Amino acid sequence: MGWHIGTSGWSYDHWEHVLYPTGTPRAGRLARYAEVFSTVELNASFYRWPRESTFAGWNRRLPPGFRMSVKAPRGLTHAKRLYAPETWARRIAASWHELRDRRGVLLVQLAPTHARDDARLDWFLAALPDWIQVAVEFRHDSWVHPEVFALLRRHGAAYCVMSGAGLPCVLEATAPVVYVRFHGPDHHHLYAGSYPDADLAWWAERIREWDRAGHEVYAYFNNDGHGHAVRNALTLRQLLDGG
Repeated sequence: MGWHIGTSGWSYDHWEHVLYPTGTPRAGRLARYAEVFSTVELNASFYRWPRESTFAGWNRRLPPGFRMSVKAPRGLTHAKRLYAPETWARRIAASWHELRDRRGVLLVQLAPTHARDDARLDWFLAALPDWIQVAVEFRHDSWVHPEVFALLRRHGAAYCVMSGAGLPCVLEATAPVVYVRFHGPDHHHLYAGSYPDADLAWWAERIREWDRAGHEVYAYFNNDGHGHAVRNALTLRQLLDGG
């Protein structure tokens, strides 16, 4: 099925000299990013959901074969904690439609204080159209349970595999796609540090295993500081392409 390797977000001032040549305007960063990577995870949507016209614009501007994954809005995931999701589900579906063949995965990140609630998760996933591929990132340990994995499988939703300080790293594949988020190798702070090549080689083998099992893999680096995410993503892709 293959893999898609990129970063969480793309518009960082401190990526100048790492990914963006000096003087690259903010508006030109995505085009430059798309010259190097074939996928990205949009995080700004968590704070403010873009207009449908913005999604249509990304569809026009991004090159063929590019995939944009999008983080669900905090109004849905953190404020309402997935309660009464129908209005947001319709809005997300309309935007997803405009992204068309550039769409990747809808990332639904739950709050760290959001403990297990199977009925609410089941209702939410049922409210989404089945043509939207979704991955759920659980930050509360109570969700790590075989019954939750079975619920995700019934809906064709991916369990988000996480790497990061204080987060459970569970290599569970519950959907046609596997979704991985790299939040940094630092054992004490999220989003910090750069992954050693040996760690990335280990992850490359896990991705190959998922690929051989028939899964399509999306993997994003969220350790943006000092350009670590860019370098780690490029290294992981090189390991995969060379192996």
